Amino acid sequence: MKLLVFGETGQVARELAALGSEGPRIETVPRSRADFSRPEEAAALVAETGADAVINAVAYTAVDKAEEEEALALGVNATTPGAIAEACAARGLPLVHISTDYVFDGSGTQPWAADAPVAPLGAYGRTKLAGEEAVRAAGGPHAILRTSWVFSAHGANFVKTMLRLGAERDRLTIVDDQRGGPTAAADIARACLAIAGALCADPAKSGTYHFSGAPDVSWAEFAREIFARAGLACEVAPIPSSDYPTPAQRPLNSRLDCTATEAAFGLPRPDWRVALDEVLAQQT
Repeated sequence: MKLLVFGETGQVARELAALGSEGPRIETVPRSRADFSRPEEAAALVAETGADAVINAVAYTAVDKAEEEEALALGVNATTPGAIAEACAARGLPLVHISTDYVFDGSGTQPWAADAPVAPLGAYGRTKLAGEEAVRAAGGPHAILRTSWVFSAHGANFVKTMLRLGAERDRLTIVDDQRGGPTAAADIARACLAIAGALCADPAKSGTYHFSGAPDVSWAEFAREIFARAGLACEVAPIPSSDYPTPAQRPLNSRLDCTATEAAFGLPRPDWRVALDEVLAQQT
């Protein structure tokens, strides 16, 4: 199988590129070849590709900055993915598009089903939801894969921030009333490959799916596990979100119901603690 992957330096895109040595032929597309502020560039690449499927791993993910740059975020998260989806649909190419738990308002305590009502709290969530709608509207074979709390050994993420701060300080205050499933970028990459292959074989599996790590935890609990496994003696003091105000409101409940994903593709929720150990090993 040959895959065209939009993205090169992001967490999931880097993990997808690494998987190229294990069998599938993966062509990553850097910004120099497809600037997501110009949707026609990305669509043209799809029109001429010899790939069997397409994965979009590009996103505007600066959640707080999106409150000031919603138009830019909309172009990256919705307009260009929509153009990619239309180009894929025209050729019958399956598209795997990565989305987010931020399309939900974070209410309640039950895991969000893929067909649950969406109500994003801020600009980032709104633009990602618009991207989902554009992919569906294109009408081609597709899988929208919502995930949460992504981490890896690369880029900016919670694990790397905690490792840096935990080595510098004896005590940190961490939000304890937001709960979700930390998800390793490597696990997301493997899931994207499996889903792309399944869609090539059976386009009827098109739809919206959830994929997140298990077990669900709070940010404070996640931080404690990071420090314990990294051997850092840093105390975690839990605080409510109200004590850590941010420009963009975060969903309190980011739990995702992933049962449909396992049923359709045989992908159970991965244990993020296993992936965390792998990421920590890469930091030494």
